[in-house]
Amino acid sequence: MDNVSLITTFFLSGLHETMNYRLALFSLTLLCYCLTLLINVTAIVTIIIDKNLHEPMYILLCSFCMNALYGTTGFYPKFLWDLLSPVHVISYSGCLVQALVIYTFACVDLSILSVMAYDRYVAICRPLEYHSVMSKQRLTKLVCYSWMTPFCIIGTNIFLTSRLKLCSPYIARLFCVNWIIVKLACFPAETIVNNIVAYVTIIIYVFHGIFIVWSYMYLIKTCVNSVEKRAKFMQTCVPHLTSLLTFLVTILLDIMLIRYGSKDLPQAFQNYTAIEFLVIPPLVNPLIYCFKLSKIRRRIFCVVTIKPT
Repeated sequence: MDNVSLITTFFLSGLHETMNYRLALFSLTLLCYCLTLLINVTAIVTIIIDKNLHEPMYILLCSFCMNALYGTTGFYPKFLWDLLSPVHVISYSGCLVQALVIYTFACVDLSILSVMAYDRYVAICRPLEYHSVMSKQRLTKLVCYSWMTPFCIIGTNIFLTSRLKLCSPYIARLFCVNWIIVKLACFPAETIVNNIVAYVTIIIYVFHGIFIVWSYMYLIKTCVNSVEKRAKFMQTCVPHLTSLLTFLVTILLDIMLIRYGSKDLPQAFQNYTAIEFLVIPPLVNPLIYCFKLSKIRRRIFCVVTIKPT
């Protein structure tokens, strides 16, 4: 094909319709990013310095907040730069790295939520075995699984994309999305393997979601007839469920828009839907955990209200 060429730069066109409000958007985005950094760093530091919080549930929460910092770092700095720049470009390699960061963030989030669900299942349904089941060695393995598996899976998707010959450098999004890059391929026949691996990836993480839902349904069934277990469920599991619902709603909207969305939808709506999972969960989730879990809440309030002698 005559229009096949080596693409070294991508043009992100998602911001073109909102440039009239870029200063207001920049201020709001910067505020959201600073709050996200502050809240997550506070939770991480609190858990690290307080030995009373060195328990599986809080270590998983610490990993959860670290992932939030990782994911938002892949989006906010570039987005803030684009809001102040007249031209929205990103290098080919930078685009692939951004896609890797953003979608490993999403998969790590779901993986950690599944481990949290397992942790709560053992804590409530098998309390006498909890410390032997959730030992330091097993917890380490579960945390490593939560991080390494998404990197391997999404890394495979990105590697397959990097082998495609592309016919267009234009991405109608605020950030780089692997599936959008795949659709720029000159030869659709070359994307068959990409499609298969992408659907396998979706199926793997759908099963993660099914496992989480099954775990909490079983927990609810177990806790119905026990006042003590109900209280434990309300204190420790409600934050997990809220985080899960927030994450699933935002990520499913983005996936549905990418795969099946109409090009006639307003660009502002597409932008809002695309960034929801990068903005709302990293900001809201640590707030939910810090206010609902009494140990970490008391520790943070103790640090904040400490008075000099």
